[in-house]
Amino acid sequence: MPSPSLTLLLEVQERDLVLDRLAYRLRELPERAALKQAEHHLAGLLARGAALDSERVELAGRQQSLEEQVASIGSRIALIEARLRSASAGSFRDQQAMAAEIESLARQRREIEDRELDIMEQLEPIEKALAALAEEESAAAAMLEETREALELAERLLAEERAAAEGERAPLAAKLPSDLALSYERLREKLGGVGAARLVDGVCSGCHLRLPASERERLLHAEEGVVSYCEQCGRILVP
Repeated sequence: MPSPSLTLLLEVQERDLVLDRLAYRLRELPERAALKQAEHHLAGLLARGAALDSERVELAGRQQSLEEQVASIGSRIALIEARLRSASAGSFRDQQAMAAEIESLARQRREIEDRELDIMEQLEPIEKALAALAEEESAAAAMLEETREALELAERLLAEERAAAEGERAPLAAKLPSDLALSYERLREKLGGVGAARLVDGVCSGCHLRLPASERERLLHAEEGVVSYCEQCGRILVP
């Protein structure tokens, strides 16, 4: 029969395996991957929206500049027409010059208005796309918040499980001899979380290799308190 300390060590090992599984579940929570995906999706939408908005602002600036030019030309035409209607119209040649200038200005205004119309046609699909993106962003932001809340809940539940497992482990580990506990912890860190293993039908349950018959006999008849190690993997063996 194994010594009480070794039996206790296996109980500690069981709790440590539970804690390791909980740590793995915490790292690999599907909610965490879903959160990253939701963040990536929203970031993509925001980037597209920023690019479209930058294009919209640039076009809107050009449109405003053209509108100002149209207004300036309109004011100039109105001023010349007022002079033509007034007594200060001057000679016939002056009137012809003013009429020609009005015609030239009107032509310039039409050209600018055509350019302005072209910009308006470019703006229309951009503004529609921005409106659609705004709806997508709103939905994506809501989904992100839901996913974040789901992750927080999953983490909280795992934290409760971990606290319970640690609460079970602590009083058991406190009863272990310090030298045995130290050896176990070192082996656990080195050997993937399993520092102690039971000998089952001559097989180490840590590395699953069969021990030589002579070694099995030695372990089974070892004096109480003697700590034995697997010759294959180095784990503490409990017969």
